[in-house]
Amino acid sequence: MGTKNRRCCFTFIFLLLLLIFHFHTGKSDLELVYYVRESFHRAEEIIKQEVIKLYYKHGNTAVSWVRRSFHDCVVKSCDASLLLETMNGIRSEQESERSFGMRNFKYVETIKDALEKECPLTVSCADVVALSARDIPNHLGGPRIEMKTFRKDSKESYISEVELSAHNVGRVHCVNLVRFKSIGIDVEGTVALLGAHSVGCVTFDPLPRRLYPTVNPTWDPEYAEYIKGRCPTFDPDPFFILYARNDRETPMILDNMYYKNILNHEGLFFIDQQLAFDPTTTPFVEKMAADNGYFHDQFVRAIQLLFEINPLTNDQGEVRKSRFVNSN
Repeated sequence: MGTKNRRCCFTFIFLLLLLIFHFHTGKSDLELVYYVRESFHRAEEIIKQEVIKLYYKHGNTAVSWVRRSFHDCVVKSCDASLLLETMNGIRSEQESERSFGMRNFKYVETIKDALEKECPLTVSCADVVALSARDIPNHLGGPRIEMKTFRKDSKESYISEVELSAHNVGRVHCVNLVRFKSIGIDVEGTVALLGAHSVGCVTFDPLPRRLYPTVNPTWDPEYAEYIKGRCPTFDPDPFFILYARNDRETPMILDNMYYKNILNHEGLFFIDQQLAFDPTTTPFVEKMAADNGYFHDQFVRAIQLLFEINPLTNDQGEVRKSRFVNSN
């Protein structure tokens, strides 16, 4: 890592460690097959069925489940705080720049409706988000993930914490490494989590800044032309910007093609190229590019760690009737 990046890391490391230590010191009280033990046998199966049904009807939902769960968990815990909309003067986390391009929140409500018909006020939105993210990777050719449940939903949003961790082009690499290490996820696990970029497509903000007035020299020239064709103007308005695939080879398969691409200078985001060529992360990128099974193993390990940190359980949270608010 260069001197400038080191200075950046040291500048933010203390603040980040304090913040994350404050939010992530809890022990996990989650359980495997909790709903089965509590006689709600079909709860997990209903979620799986609805996720698959939505995928076949709206293919782009697949990536939404993974990205939504990731953004929910890294703020404080996997507590569905991301789903709360702005109300009573409290801003939603969805309004943050970090949530740019996130969509398909309405499908969480579709799953909740199905659950409420069979087991009302039993399954939290937090568990819906987590179990949906568990089921879709396996359906996309990725690994099977065992997921504990019994999360409760947050009663409030945490937009200030979201904005603190918002993407900053010059700082994102060191911030991510510090953030994940402080909550028990090592560099290897962090590299694996970013492999979720293997699937789906995204809008470009803030990519125009890497195209205009000069194309970023870290991109492969042919790949840069592809990106420029998808983003033909500096105008960041998403109505004038097309979607681009993170991975043009296997865009809907959760595999190690992401790592092969970034080693070939075909990383869509700035963090992708940082990941590929920083001495701290390069060895793991190379190993995952060479071994899909190794990538899958590390992805499962990191996801389980991320999803089990500091959950809200018992009376710490609630079970919402809908994704918006509990309406008992």
